[in-house]
Amino acid sequence: MDIIHINDIKAFGYLGVLPEENVLGQWFHVDLKIFIDLSKAGKTDALEDTHSYVEIVQETTRLIETEKFKLIESLADAVATYALASDSRINQINVKVTKPTPPIPEFYGSVAVEITRP
Repeated sequence: MDIIHINDIKAFGYLGVLPEENVLGQWFHVDLKIFIDLSKAGKTDALEDTHSYVEIVQETTRLIETEKFKLIESLADAVATYALASDSRINQINVKVTKPTPPIPEFYGSVAVEITRP
């Protein structure tokens, strides 16, 4: 199976369980792997024979910037649901949502969830 990789979609949103996350906001990063047959597009060089990723980037950004999820798991699921509904040729999607600066005392790493949906 072929894969379209969309890496490091960045947007600022107000997602989180803690009240300050919903007031102060923070950056989120999203990586996508879209599993789709690209053999026809490889031969025709035509946009209509592949998945145009513009809409999924825009929708992912919109979800981060406007929706009020408590969990990054919910954001990941919403992105996957949108992508699968947007193009019946998508066989599977992998969504990784990273919170680069989670509000955890004395922790300087990032937290991420990764889901795969058929």
